[in-house]
Amino acid sequence: MRQQHTNNGLGRGLACLVLLFALLPGCATTARDGDAPASYDAPENADPLEPFNRAMYTFNDKFDRYLLKPVAKGYRAVMPAPVRRGVSNFFANLTEPLVALNSALQGKWSDAGSDLGRFATNTTLGLFGLFDVATRFGLERHNEDFGQTFGVWGVGEGPYLVLPFLGPSNFRDGFGLIPYYYAHPVTYMEEQSTAYKLYALEAVDTRARLLDAGDILDQAAGEDPYVFVREAYLQRRRNLVADGAAPTAVDPAILFEEEQPPAPPNGGS
Repeated sequence: MRQQHTNNGLGRGLACLVLLFALLPGCATTARDGDAPASYDAPENADPLEPFNRAMYTFNDKFDRYLLKPVAKGYRAVMPAPVRRGVSNFFANLTEPLVALNSALQGKWSDAGSDLGRFATNTTLGLFGLFDVATRFGLERHNEDFGQTFGVWGVGEGPYLVLPFLGPSNFRDGFGLIPYYYAHPVTYMEEQSTAYKLYALEAVDTRARLLDAGDILDQAAGEDPYVFVREAYLQRRRNLVADGAAPTAVDPAILFEEEQPPAPPNGGS
């Protein structure tokens, strides 16, 4: 098992994957220093699939280094910043209904309403999501997904897992990709070739936004970037599930119970 990764490209090669799935989403929910939930300490054997994961890590690194990153650099060089921003906004808007759904499944009704408001506002006034008008109206963007929903419901995260092309995950988050796929609007496009092009454009756009993260990861990752990525991902996902607070499992049925009216005061009818 390799413990040394001298001059490994992960700091560059998986920067998009690590930061996209581990560090960047939901920055507003980052826990304060010293607030890491004690009950979410990593299990003693959180990475039983390490040989497989390291192989996938290396594969993803090479895929990024020799294909995705060069394409992303060309994309950023050719496309003006306002156009790239519009592309990013468009793809973010497509997933707003999924965010709203997961907010509702977690019992965050106010957030779910805000998410739907964002989608309606940006789809109409924002020209199909090209412009983020909703943020100017005070509708905050949230970050919720099926993996987080399962975590709120008390489903264990399972072993750490590195997925081909997608990067860091775990069994719970990997399973959450299934409903995500079937709930995503692009899945139901009649022209599959167009859907594939949209997925590719989203990947390139995401990678282009994270090109500058490579140097930071190179400095932070140390001699074994694989371990750095794993720990960053796991800690970040645990924090997102707990919303920056000590986590408690929630029975999904409780989220949908009707609120009981307050009891009348003594002597009331």
